Amino acid sequence: MEIVDYRPEHAAAFKALNEAWISKYFTLEAKDREVLDDPQGKILSRGGKIFMALDGGEAVGCVAMIAMSDGGYEVAKMTVVETLRGSGLGKKLMQACIDAAEAEGAPRLYLETNSSLAPALGLYRSMGFRDLAPAATAYARADVFMERRST
Repeated sequence: MEIVDYRPEHAAAFKALNEAWISKYFTLEAKDREVLDDPQGKILSRGGKIFMALDGGEAVGCVAMIAMSDGGYEVAKMTVVETLRGSGLGKKLMQACIDAAEAEGAPRLYLETNSSLAPALGLYRSMGFRDLAPAATAYARADVFMERRST
């Protein structure tokens, strides 16, 4: 298992991985489509990053870091294929985000999620994320807001 920087050939896998988990638990929203249809334009060209988890060259997980106006990053579009959930791969993907943010001197990582995603919430909290007050969001499903301040 390896975590690599996104390359254009990962576009279809990035989209498919995210469509699969979002569709299982929620409804794909306009903001999802916007980002998944154009990760280069909506994430990478705006100063963000995407990491892909590969197993024997096959994409089995991913996470995006969307640049924010305060110099921080929003962690978004994080998922791992169902057969590898609970394997520690999500933790490795999040650690890649933390390491990248710290290397760039970002003040924080921010994320929006849903209260029904208990395993994800547990992971985020175990990695230093703290709950924030609700905020305006483009996602109808988002009801939990968290951040991890840089150390």
